[in-house]
Amino acid sequence: MIPIVTPEEMAEIDRAAPETTDVLVARAGSAVVREALRMLGGAYGRRVVVVTGKGNNGADGRAAAAGLDRRGVRAHVVDAASAPQRLPDCDLVIDAAYGTGFRGEYRAPDPRGAPVLAVDIPSGVDGRTGECGDESVWAAHTVTFAALKPGLLLYPGTDRAGDVAVADIGLDTSGARAHLVEAHDVSAWLPERPSETHKWKTAVWVVAGSPGMTGAAHLCARSAMRAGAGTVRLGIPGSDPDPGSLEVVGRTLPAEGWDKVVVDDSTRARALVIGPGLARTSATADAVRALLAASPLPAIVDADGLYALGGVDDAAEVVRDRRPPTVLTPHEGEFARLRGAKPGADRLGEVRQLAAALGATVLLKGSTTVVADPGGEVLLTNCGDSRLATAGSGDVLAGVVGALLAQGLDGLRSAAAAAFVHGRAARLGWRRGLVAGDLIDLLPAAVARLS
Repeated sequence: MIPIVTPEEMAEIDRAAPETTDVLVARAGSAVVREALRMLGGAYGRRVVVVTGKGNNGADGRAAAAGLDRRGVRAHVVDAASAPQRLPDCDLVIDAAYGTGFRGEYRAPDPRGAPVLAVDIPSGVDGRTGECGDESVWAAHTVTFAALKPGLLLYPGTDRAGDVAVADIGLDTSGARAHLVEAHDVSAWLPERPSETHKWKTAVWVVAGSPGMTGAAHLCARSAMRAGAGTVRLGIPGSDPDPGSLEVVGRTLPAEGWDKVVVDDSTRARALVIGPGLARTSATADAVRALLAASPLPAIVDADGLYALGGVDDAAEVVRDRRPPTVLTPHEGEFARLRGAKPGADRLGEVRQLAAALGATVLLKGSTTVVADPGGEVLLTNCGDSRLATAGSGDVLAGVVGALLAQGLDGLRSAAAAAFVHGRAARLGWRRGLVAGDLIDLLPAAVARLS
C-alpha cells in the first residue's frame, strides 16, 4: 500500500526528519530531474522552463533546474509571481510554483503545448481535498515526495495531476493512517482455499429484493458466488423462492417479520448481505434493524438497507453494539441521509467521522472510493472508471463485499478489496455498453490477475 498524508501531516514528517532541509531539497530535485529526463527522452538539445515560487516547492524546482543544467539541458527558471501569461517555447514545463499548502486560486501561465511535470502537486490544487480553480495547472505527470496527498487522488485534483509517481527521499511515513490499495495488497489479503474446504466455509446469506423488484437481489447473489462464496442463499421478503440463477439457493421469506427466519436459517452462513432492492416500508425497517441486532454474522448493509437504518443516531443504536464486522456502503445521497449532510471536499475526514460515529466500516462510493474503519484507518481505491456508472453495479459490489467477509477478511479490507476487484473487473469490459451482468462475469478474471 502507498501511504497517503495530508499537507499538515506531511509538514510534521518534514519537521521530524533528521536531515536538513537542504538535503531533502537536493533529493527532491534529483527525483524531479529523473522524471524530467524520462519525459524528455534524453538531455541533448532539450529546453525546459521551470516555474518556481518562494517556498520549498520552488526550492525543489530550482534544484531540479540546476541538475538539468549539469546534464546538458537548457533550463530556464521563471519566477511564478512575475511569470508571463505565456511561457517561452520549450520541450517541458516543470511546475514548482506552489505546493500542497497553497490556498486560493492560481492562474497558471500557458505552457504553449509543452507537457507539464508538476512538483509534489499541480499548483493551485488543494493538497487535502483536490479542489482547484479553473486556471490551475494541468500536468501530464506529477512527482510527489514520500507519500501521496489526498488532493492527488480526489476529483478534480486527480484529473489535474496526470500520472503520479511517488519518490522516496528518505522521510518516515510509517505513521500514515491512510493508504492507497494496490493489486499485490489485495492478492495478499485473499486467503488460499484449503484442500479440505467445503461450500459452507464461505457461505453467504443475502436478504434483498421485493415483489416485482428482484433484479438487484439476483445481481447481488450472483456476484457473491463469482467473488468466492461457496454457496449463497437468497431470500426476497414477500416472495416465493426466486434464486435467479442455478447456483443460488432460494428461500421463502414473509413480507414482515422475516428477520427471525433469516437468523434461524443462517446458522451455517459466514456473512450476511442486506439491502439491495428491499421495499422501503416501516416493516422492512423494523426487520433490518432486528436482524442486525440479532445476527452474529459479519454483515454488509447497502442501498435500501441503509435507508432502513435512518440517520446517524438511529443507525448507531443498531450498528455500534454489534461485535462482528459491519460494513455500510453508501453512495453520496445515502451518505447524506446517514450523516445529515452531503459529503464535502474533505472526503477522508468525513468518512472517518461517520465510521467512528457508527462504530462500523464505511465505504463511500466514488471515482476514488474511500473506506474508513471506526479506529480511523482509511484505504482508498481508484482503479475503477466511468464504466461503473451503470445500473446495478452497486448491487454487484455489495455481493463482492459479502463474499470477502465470508472468506474471513475484516470489514476494512473486505470493503477495500471488493472496491478494487470491482474496479478492475470494469476495466476488463467494454468501454461502452458494459452492464452489471457483464461485470459479474468478469470478477473471476479480475481476481486472477491480481497476482
